[in-house]
Amino acid sequence: MSTRAIVLAAGMGTRMKSAIPKVMHRLCGRPMLWYSLRALREAGVAEIVIVTNPQVDTEIAPLATEFGARSVVQDPQRGTGHAVQIALAALAPAPGTIAIAYGDMPLVTPAIFENVLAAVDADAGTALALVTAQMPLPSNFGRIVRSGAAGVAKIVEARDCTPAELAIEEMNAGIYAFEEPNLRAVIDKLTDNNAQRELYLTDTVELLIEAGRRVVPVVADDYHAVLGVNDRVELASARAVLNRALCERHMRAGVTIVDPATTYLEPDLVLGPDVTIHPNTTLGGATAVGTGSEIGPNTRLHDATVGANCAIGESVVVDARIGDHTHVGPFAHIRGGSIVDDHVHIGNFVELKKTTMRANAKAGHLAYLGDGIIGERANIGAGTIFCNYDGKKKNVTTIGADAFIGSNSSLVAPITIGDGALTGAGTVAIRDIAPGERVVGNPGRPLGASLARPVTGAD
Repeated sequence: MSTRAIVLAAGMGTRMKSAIPKVMHRLCGRPMLWYSLRALREAGVAEIVIVTNPQVDTEIAPLATEFGARSVVQDPQRGTGHAVQIALAALAPAPGTIAIAYGDMPLVTPAIFENVLAAVDADAGTALALVTAQMPLPSNFGRIVRSGAAGVAKIVEARDCTPAELAIEEMNAGIYAFEEPNLRAVIDKLTDNNAQRELYLTDTVELLIEAGRRVVPVVADDYHAVLGVNDRVELASARAVLNRALCERHMRAGVTIVDPATTYLEPDLVLGPDVTIHPNTTLGGATAVGTGSEIGPNTRLHDATVGANCAIGESVVVDARIGDHTHVGPFAHIRGGSIVDDHVHIGNFVELKKTTMRANAKAGHLAYLGDGIIGERANIGAGTIFCNYDGKKKNVTTIGADAFIGSNSSLVAPITIGDGALTGAGTVAIRDIAPGERVVGNPGRPLGASLARPVTGAD
């Protein structure tokens, strides 16, 4: 028996007033469609078809690939029932259960899908289970008209409701689970006899009941979990709910978040016990932080790996790896595949780009260190620049262990500074410096050499 899902994502989202497809608007670092697909996969759904429109199909394709789903295009768009017809035409008939959900419900949980799928029971005659929720009035959700205490008689869209039906507080959440053969038996019987002249998926309720099948409600515990997003105000509200849930999950796992309201997290972070996150901090991408580290305030980590017992404040770390017991900030920027080993100090206004900094090295103040390798215990003085770009390509600066780079040194790459070498303040180094050598001046010359002319390769 198969478990499948159809995700409806063909809506134009005109209320977003955006060139970005509605379901691709992001909250907590992921498109809202991502959350629906993730919840379905975690609920054990094996096969997913996403219904799109011609304008958004290409943009949704990478997300479909990520989740092993496929898309079908609804053109023209004639309602939710028509969208399901298009999806079913692309699927070979199979016994089992098929879930139908919207792609603009980022707060939906795997448990909601699990519960509604479990409620379908072909042997008991239950052909359809649908999620309902008690929602505050007024509302544009379709109303649930019950048949007794445990059944559904019909769903009435808000625009088609009578005044009495508009007063009903139990509403259709837009998540369904059908016994697939029964869905196929009624889907082509839908008509557009309604205010919008569309084919409503909700009309399958009455068609199934007329065929002698049962339709049962599955009540959601919290209506917030099934709210759709239609404009940017609702997007911000959903983001706040989701972010709070992410913060609470990590706090219950042993992370201290000083102010969840000003801490911004994405899914799938790895945060160790006794991590502390200070206010105005954003953690995203494939970021992991080791035990006992303190992050923030005013800090952003993205695709960053941070070791244990580090301190990173008022800084940005993107696509970089930082070892244990390392101090970064304030106002540092580490990026571009940089690797920082243990017990390193990177101070204020220091930028690393594609640079490796070995254990116990220091760069305390105001430096640009791009495309470099900095040896153990090396000290980089304030104002140091790795002049890595020659106008055509980036070149590498290599600094040996225990080297001392004086303040305002400019190292013109490609260049190698040997172990224990030293540059004086203001040095412009244009050639390699041997281990232990002392170089000063512009251009750099060995200490004690004549200052009348630069050292050349012939000297």
